[in-house]
Amino acid sequence: MNTAKEVMDIKDLAGYLGIGKSKIYALIRSRQIPASRIGRQYRFAKEVIDSWLRERIITQTPDAQKSFFDGPAGR
Repeated sequence: MNTAKEVMDIKDLAGYLGIGKSKIYALIRSRQIPASRIGRQYRFAKEVIDSWLRERIITQTPDAQKSFFDGPAGR
């Protein structure tokens, strides 16, 4: 089971999201991803990243997005 750390660095986040480190740096520069800077290093809270991902889901209707996170329809 692959469990992500509660606070991740660039390398951890790249693995968690399945994208390259350079893409993460580009998202930071364009202020598109929530990041905390401690000295010269960036840190990412898993809870904040998960929320950020949920906000960016592309769906046809708001109801479809809600049902995706609430589990299968009819539950």
